[in-house]
Amino acid sequence: MWLNSSTRLAAATSALFLLSLAPSLAQSGAASQVSGLKLAGDKPIQIESDKLEVRQADSVAIFTGNVTVVQGPTLMKAGKMLVYYVKDPNAGAKGAEAAGAAAMTGSANIDHLEISDKVYIKSDQQVATGDQGSFDMKSQVLVLSGKKVVLSQNDNVLVGCKLTVQMKSGLAQVDPCAGQRVQMSITPPPKSDASKSGATNP
Repeated sequence: MWLNSSTRLAAATSALFLLSLAPSLAQSGAASQVSGLKLAGDKPIQIESDKLEVRQADSVAIFTGNVTVVQGPTLMKAGKMLVYYVKDPNAGAKGAEAAGAAAMTGSANIDHLEISDKVYIKSDQQVATGDQGSFDMKSQVLVLSGKKVVLSQNDNVLVGCKLTVQMKSGLAQVDPCAGQRVQMSITPPPKSDASKSGATNP
């Protein structure tokens, strides 16, 4: 089934993720606790795309063309997103029309998401970009990868080729590109006039 107009999907059971930059990540493949990483599974999600194809037999919804996902303060953009649903053993008895309706309304359980084609995620001042990504609902693992994965917050920037986040524990790991190292640039906040004068006149 194809919908050629802008398509919206609001589903309280859907999940989206919130990234925060971890300034303690090391210069090689590194791991750190990300306290700002949250799973907002209890909030509605809105998806807009140029086209939507629902493959009922495969339990997958395919959003293509200027895909935009919004949940609370979090915005995600990509060229394509696949939403895989847990196959319902009673789908045959319910009929294809009912199965398609479940996928459209988000009432079906989501198994995992796959996003690709210039992935962009923004929440408040935090931004993450990559070529493709995935999120597994059961294991609660988020992976963002590409030729260059960039995490940034204001003037602070972290660059690698793969970001893996364990949603349950908040543990995030950044892996470098082949033959390279993870790169980080941190800009300290400017000192206030009071601190400057205090440092000059103790």
